[in-house]
Amino acid sequence: MKYRQLTKEQFEGLHEEFARFLASQSINAKEWKELKEEKPQVAEDEMNVFSDVVWDDVLNKTEYLEHFSPKVVNLFKCDEKETHRIVINIDKDINLLEQEGFEWLMKNPNDDKIEFLTGTKKYDKERNIEVFDLIEKGSSISKGEIFEYFNRLTS
Repeated sequence: MKYRQLTKEQFEGLHEEFARFLASQSINAKEWKELKEEKPQVAEDEMNVFSDVVWDDVLNKTEYLEHFSPKVVNLFKCDEKETHRIVINIDKDINLLEQEGFEWLMKNPNDDKIEFLTGTKKYDKERNIEVFDLIEKGSSISKGEIFEYFNRLTS
């Protein structure tokens, strides 16, 4: 398995897609039920293959990630060959996880209590594996507005 198996909730949300996936493997609903009962490892393997297909699809489309903690923001732009990163450190008594703290940051990007670090790193492994690792470590997929906003300020 390349990534990790989807959660029960994710499988439920992708019920129709999973049914089509099973159908593409020539497995109907009755056969799936029997497979789960009689050959649970084979059923598990099918779920793992489907999970990898879904993750690959999501990761191929992922361009931006962001990770917020109370005093630090990590923003990522994931290109084909490398990741660009902006780290924002705040030395002020605010919490970036709260709306008020986030709004302060967006309104005061030039405040002397803010430190910006930027960098670019080529992938050591396959791109999607590294993007997946960032997600597993707590990053969220984003549309990139925050990255682009601070990228313009730091360029």
